[in-house]
Amino acid sequence: MNLRTCVDPTGRFVYGIHKPHFFVENMREHDHISSLGIFDDGQNHENLANFPTGPVNVESADRIYEIPNAFPFKGVTYISESWAIPKSENPDSIFLPESPKTSFSNVIKKWFKDPDISSAKIQELYQNLPAPVLLTLAKTSTDKIDLSCMAHMACKFVLDPKTEKPCGLEYEKDKTGKIRPVIYNHDLFEVLANNIYLADDFRQAMVLRPGVQGESEIMGEWMVQAEDGPSHVFEYLRQNSYIPWGHYAANMANDAVRYRVNDLKPSDMEGMRHLYYQRTYLQMARLVGVKIPDRRRTLTVDELENLRIKILSGLVSEKTVSEKKVKFSKTLWGWNYGFDFSPTGYRLHASHQQIHQQFAMIPASIPAKGFKNRELPCFGCGDMIADFIRDYREKTGKIFFDVYIEAILNNERTDGRTDKDSSLIVYKDDRVMAFVPKAQTSQWEIQLMPLSPVGNILETDLITRKSLDTAMLACVRTLGLMGAEMITSIEYSKPVEDKDTGQRLLYAFLPKLPISPGGFSEAQLRWINGHFPEDFALACRKKMS
Repeated sequence: MNLRTCVDPTGRFVYGIHKPHFFVENMREHDHISSLGIFDDGQNHENLANFPTGPVNVESADRIYEIPNAFPFKGVTYISESWAIPKSENPDSIFLPESPKTSFSNVIKKWFKDPDISSAKIQELYQNLPAPVLLTLAKTSTDKIDLSCMAHMACKFVLDPKTEKPCGLEYEKDKTGKIRPVIYNHDLFEVLANNIYLADDFRQAMVLRPGVQGESEIMGEWMVQAEDGPSHVFEYLRQNSYIPWGHYAANMANDAVRYRVNDLKPSDMEGMRHLYYQRTYLQMARLVGVKIPDRRRTLTVDELENLRIKILSGLVSEKTVSEKKVKFSKTLWGWNYGFDFSPTGYRLHASHQQIHQQFAMIPASIPAKGFKNRELPCFGCGDMIADFIRDYREKTGKIFFDVYIEAILNNERTDGRTDKDSSLIVYKDDRVMAFVPKAQTSQWEIQLMPLSPVGNILETDLITRKSLDTAMLACVRTLGLMGAEMITSIEYSKPVEDKDTGQRLLYAFLPKLPISPGGFSEAQLRWINGHFPEDFALACRKKMS
């Protein structure tokens, strides 16, 4: 059986441990001995260790754990024991420290020994800063004076005549007649707009007010006064999208600003997910001929559930199957939380930190160019799971996700120790389970899936959807508490017309860490990790509690 997965058909995880020992011939002809410096007692420190006189015999190098991912298309994770053991002794050390407070204006006041230096003088100094320094300050400054000075360098504001605060942007028409805001420095504009410490009137004028980022139509809205406070979400349509056939974005509205994931309320998450369920169900209802409820209002959760049941009934009816082909068969859902930008101009994550989720429907197939009567299946990331679990069933006779859940519930520590916590589970209720995968592709990856065999959001009932939304919020909040500032979340789902495959809906939360920017190893799907998954799960549970 050649299945590259850590999930053994017996319901256990299987992986290997490298115990390296090797002999290296010394082929160097010359020694290049030099001083590296001195110790505090004046003794010289030379690079003698770099120039051995003979061959090198490595009798016992660091142990490396090689863990195939549960899903072969995601590669293999390598854990260095020498890195992981210290984390095992202190799981609380798995976190990122909070960024320090930064104020360039205060530095200027100290330089000039003048606490009352004029704002005009401060502005003049900013104008003369090198571009990389300016971008760095725009990202890291926590001082509203710093940020407002730079904001006026980034774009042209309309100022309120009474308060002199921004109330809008100045606009112009380009050569094609398209209306654009007057922006002097696009990179600086984006970085500032994503800084949570920029004053709200600047952010409202630059990026938050509906329409300021373009003419995308608002086609849905969630607006409630919940126990945890008011929640307001807009659903934007992206007509001309890199996702064909249009996609949608559920954005927190400008009167419910959420820049940090731990500011996100349960009602906010419910709203963004409700708009995803609503749009998907409406599109599917149209495809299978189910009557759509009254328009120009948000459907209630009960109306959504009734609509879902009717769609499922329409999908299985013989008449529907014989007369209509489901043209859009897969869901796409994702969430890029967080923003960063390097001083050299590299965008490091996302497009806008104001919290938003994106979703769309994917066609089943498209015509193949140059081939008559040939269709190409359209790609959804859940297809890769479908292909694998089909192979797994053929070769083992087992339903993969049943075995996967069994392995998670009965997990033994990766390092084999019995005196340490062995659970991979981060969150669990009667319907769903969030867990740390045995082989993490992001150092802090968490996954979430239903405990029952449902493969997409059409198969999830109201209670399961509520459990998914609650667990999803718990996962991203926990990662936020641990210091994650950039998290990519994706959904793996099965096509709506597929039946009895055993594929389950799966979500992956993938933080991007400063120490793991990605490189040649990750390009080969070799994921390098510095902790055991059980210790990260324990650290998550502590934060979650």
